[in-house]
Amino acid sequence: MNDSDVRGILHRATDDLVSPPGLLGEVRRGGRRRVVRRRAVLAAVCAAVVAVPVAGGLQLVGDAGGAPAAAPLLDEPTRGDLATDDGYLRQVRAAWQRQTKQVGDLPRGEPHVVWAGVTPAGPAAYVAQRTAHGTTVGFVEPTADGPHVGTRTQVTDVRTDGFEQAALLGSQRDVLLVLDFGRPVEFSAELRYEPDGTVERTFTPVVFRDGAAVLSVPPQRTKLTVALSGTPVGRENMIHIDSTSLILFPDGKDRPAPPLVRHTLPGAEQVWSTDPAAQNFSAPAEALAGYVDPVGVHTHNGSPRLSVYGATPDGRRLLVETIQYDDDPSRVIALLARKYFPFEAVGSTTADWTAPLPVRLRLPDNQGILVAAEGSALSYRVGEGQWQDAGRNAALLPATATDVRVTDANGTTTSVPAAP
Repeated sequence: MNDSDVRGILHRATDDLVSPPGLLGEVRRGGRRRVVRRRAVLAAVCAAVVAVPVAGGLQLVGDAGGAPAAAPLLDEPTRGDLATDDGYLRQVRAAWQRQTKQVGDLPRGEPHVVWAGVTPAGPAAYVAQRTAHGTTVGFVEPTADGPHVGTRTQVTDVRTDGFEQAALLGSQRDVLLVLDFGRPVEFSAELRYEPDGTVERTFTPVVFRDGAAVLSVPPQRTKLTVALSGTPVGRENMIHIDSTSLILFPDGKDRPAPPLVRHTLPGAEQVWSTDPAAQNFSAPAEALAGYVDPVGVHTHNGSPRLSVYGATPDGRRLLVETIQYDDDPSRVIALLARKYFPFEAVGSTTADWTAPLPVRLRLPDNQGILVAAEGSALSYRVGEGQWQDAGRNAALLPATATDVRVTDANGTTTSVPAAP
């Protein structure tokens, strides 16, 4: 299977999630963990976990029974300002053991509290325990009913970089607890967009003290704006945050998949040599990298995911793709490629799916104006000239077009400027 084949399969299987750059590499490197809870949401479009050895001291070693165990996690003294609070540590171990019994794990020995400390949300801890299948780790969060165990992750391989290193705490999810795993960590509080539609994050180093860092963050009630990464910042070094599923799926149900809208424009076969829509072709990750959040976790608001394939007047392949995060506007990106050359992003706009003509995007070099209105008949004119038929759903209009006429499925006709 080549890269396009793998991307096509992933698109069909996971169209309701957002595809990050570098996903193919992550899939090839493979996942090395098993999460005990039903669903722990990751940033990738499938359960792919980057497999990179952790710097510092979290390498796995075999124990007497042959099962791997994260020795520093299990054998080093408890860290944190509650490390000597025997009453709190007993509560943590009791909560962990109750959860262990519920999920049917097979413990070996007593749970070890790796870190325990005070946070603005209340006391919290991180626990590790040997099991018959390896080592189980997880956060213990503060609640009104006492300590509560979050996601439990079973680590069964020396590659341990996939499990949660951080957790959002408190009723507002405005406290971010980050464990010190012996490597530099970068933190970003929010995602912003540049005027050209590219994403922008500002990262600052996380300063650890006695095994962890406690950060105050904007409330993460309905979506995740925060992000963590090892260095250098990138998808391959992304640090996973526990409790994300409670934020992204508060009712415990998956979101309906957004409608997929794919169109191949007339003349595309002259430069594509096939029907790219039929093969679910998507842009290489590197071509869209500037428009993709490098390490964030997102869902979608159900807006259409539009892909348009065509050919420009000068013979380049045209590809239009849509990226939409959480409740942010849909960003429609145009990419062009000459024969034997890779795609390059050349422009973007935001789509207004409530408008008669949701997408209007002018291409550079006078290559035309891309318009799209699903289910509608399209025509255009230049100045006060005659209206020219442009087909249905999507079209690449001449660069000189000034007006577009849109007739929807109900027969309502609206005229709008060809470009905003």
